Amino acid sequence: MVIADEKVVSIHYKLTSDDGQVIQESAAGEPLSYIHGAGNIVLGLESALSGKSGGDKLKVSVNPEQGYGPRNDALIQELPRKMFEGIDDIQEGMQFQAQSEQGTQVITVTNVDGDRITVDGNHPLAGQVLNFEVEVDSVRDASAEEIAHGHVHKEV
Repeated sequence: MVIADEKVVSIHYKLTSDDGQVIQESAAGEPLSYIHGAGNIVLGLESALSGKSGGDKLKVSVNPEQGYGPRNDALIQELPRKMFEGIDDIQEGMQFQAQSEQGTQVITVTNVDGDRITVDGNHPLAGQVLNFEVEVDSVRDASAEEIAHGHVHKEV
C-alpha cells in the first residue's frame, strides 16, 4: 500500500542535527504511527513520505519553513516572577504551558535573573534543519474513527 492521505503510516526514524547529534529517534522496535495528511508530523517529512511504501528507506533534510518554522524573537519575553505564582524554584530549562491568541503554547525558561524570568515560546527545534533517516514499517487504511479523531488508535 502506498502512503497517501488518510493512511496510518508506521515509521522507524532517527532525527539528527546538522552536526550529526541524535535529537530524537523511535523507540527500539516501536515505530511511530501517524495519520498521513492530518498534520501529525512536520510538513517536510510528511511530503517526502508521500508515495512511499512499507520497507522503503529514505534520508530527508527538512528546512525550518517545512519543519518547526524559523525562530521568532517576538516569542522571547522577560516576565516578572509573580507571573509564576505558586512555583518557588524556577530554573532554566523548565517548561510551562501558556495561553496565547494561537491557543496553548509551551514556553521554556531560558534565564532566571532575580525577579525577572526570560521565557522562549519558540519550539526548541525552530530555525534548525531537521535531518531524518526513515524506514517505513507499514501502511494501512485509517478507520473512520481515527480520521474523525485525527490520531491513530492502538490496535488490540
